[in-house]
Amino acid sequence: MEIRIGITNTGRELNFETNEPVADVKKSVASALDAGATHVSFTDAKGTSYIVPTASLAYIEFGTEESRRVGFVA
Repeated sequence: MEIRIGITNTGRELNFETNEPVADVKKSVASALDAGATHVSFTDAKGTSYIVPTASLAYIEFGTEESRRVGFVA
């Protein structure tokens, strides 16, 4: 699944793919925001970890979980 995170006062967005299900990622973000945590962490499909301050979150966009198709689609 592809995740895009917009960070305030930054011209670029954080974009990566993860193997975690959408529900788990949404739950971890929501629980961090509800608990007043200072940051939320993510791990991509390659094992790289990202820590994003919750105060700087502008938006989080979740992509689809299905894999990309290769070739021509009729």
